[in-house]
Amino acid sequence: MMHSTSMKIGPTIARSQNMPVLLLVLFLFAVCGCSDSASTKAKAENGQKKRTAPVSIGLSSQKTVPVELRAIGTVEAYATVAIKSQITGTLKNIHFKEGDYVKKGDLLFSLDPRPFTAMLNQAQGALIRDKAQLDNARKELERYSNAAKKGYVSTEQAEQAETKVATLAATIKAGEASVENARLQLEFCTIYAPIDGRTGELPVAEGNLIKANADTAMVSINQVSPIKVAFTVPGKHYGDIKKYRDEHSLRVSLTGQGSAPVAGTFAFLDNNIDPATGTLRLKAEFANTAQTLWPGQFVEVRLLLTSRPDVTVVPTQAIQVGQNGPHVFVVKDDASVEDRPITTGMIIDGQTVVESGLAPNERVVTDGQLQLVSGVKVEERGKPSADKTGQANDPSREKPRSTP
Repeated sequence: MMHSTSMKIGPTIARSQNMPVLLLVLFLFAVCGCSDSASTKAKAENGQKKRTAPVSIGLSSQKTVPVELRAIGTVEAYATVAIKSQITGTLKNIHFKEGDYVKKGDLLFSLDPRPFTAMLNQAQGALIRDKAQLDNARKELERYSNAAKKGYVSTEQAEQAETKVATLAATIKAGEASVENARLQLEFCTIYAPIDGRTGELPVAEGNLIKANADTAMVSINQVSPIKVAFTVPGKHYGDIKKYRDEHSLRVSLTGQGSAPVAGTFAFLDNNIDPATGTLRLKAEFANTAQTLWPGQFVEVRLLLTSRPDVTVVPTQAIQVGQNGPHVFVVKDDASVEDRPITTGMIIDGQTVVESGLAPNERVVTDGQLQLVSGVKVEERGKPSADKTGQANDPSREKPRSTP
C-alpha cells in the first residue's frame, strides 16, 4: 500500500514543477504576437506614406509662339581687301599700326618715289622733244607741198614730208601715254585704304623691297561695320523660307550676345542646296556698331518665319519619352497622377509645343517622374501637406502658456 501511494505522488510533483515553464512559454508567444501585429501595422502605415511621392509641379499654358529655325552661324567680314603694291619699290613709310581701324582714303604705305619721279621726267622730256620735231615736220610739209605745186620738187618728196608728220604725231601719242603711265607709277608709290575697316597683321616692315602683285598681301582690311553672318539650314525648309521671304516676314536675330537678341536683316539665299550635306546656305547682315561681332566667331542664329497664336506649351522637363512616345504625368484634383501620352512640336526657350493630348492650365510633374505610375498620389516639394497643415492649425496642439 505504501508503494502505491508513492507512485501517485511522483507525477503530481513533476507536473507542478513544469507549470512555471509552460506559463513562461505562453507569455513569450503573446509578446511576440503583439510585436508582430505592431510591426505589421507600422509597415502598413509606412507603405501608406510612401505612396505619396514628393515632386515638382509646373503648369501648361497657352501663348503665341514663333515658328523659327535655329542654327550655328559663322561671322564673316562684310568685305575683305588684301592690300598689294602695283609697283616694285622700297617701302619707305608705314602710316598705321597693325590692328588699327582705318577709314576709306587714309594713307597706309609710302614707297620710295625717286625712281618713278625720274621716269616721269624722262617721259615728259621725250614728249617735249617729239612735239618740237612734229612742229618742224609740219613746216617742212607745208614748204614741200607749195614747191611740189610749182614743180620745184617732186611729188615723192612732198609725200615723204607728209609721212614724217604722221609718224611724229603717232610718236607724240605714244609719248603722252608714257607720261601718263609714269605719272600712275608715281601715284602708286602712295597706297590708300579702299574701305573702312580693321587692319590685320603686318608682314612687312619699312625698308623692305616690295614686289608688284606679290603673293603675300602687305596687309588685309576687314570691314566689320556692317558685318555678315553665314549659316545653313536643312534643305527641306527651302519652300517655307522662300514663301516668307517673298512676304517680307523673315526676321533674323542672334542670341547669346548680351541681355537682348541682336536683330539683323536677311540678306542672301543660295542658289542651290548642297547635295553632299542637304543643307541650304543663308546670310544675314548686322549693323555691329559696337563691334561685338568679329569675323570667324560662332554665334547662335534664329530665323523667324512666322508666328502661331493660341498654342499649348509645357515646360520641356515635364516631358518623358517612353516606348510609345512622349508622355507627361498630369496631376489631378485628388493629388493623384495620370500618365498621359502627348504629341509634341518645336522647343522654344525651355518650353515645348504640345500639339495634342494636353489642355492649357493643367498641372504636370516637372521633376520626380521616375518614381511615378498612374494613380500614385503626389505632393509638391516645398509645400506643406494637408495633414501637417491641419496639425499646425489645431488649437488643441498648442503649448500651454505660462502665467506670470
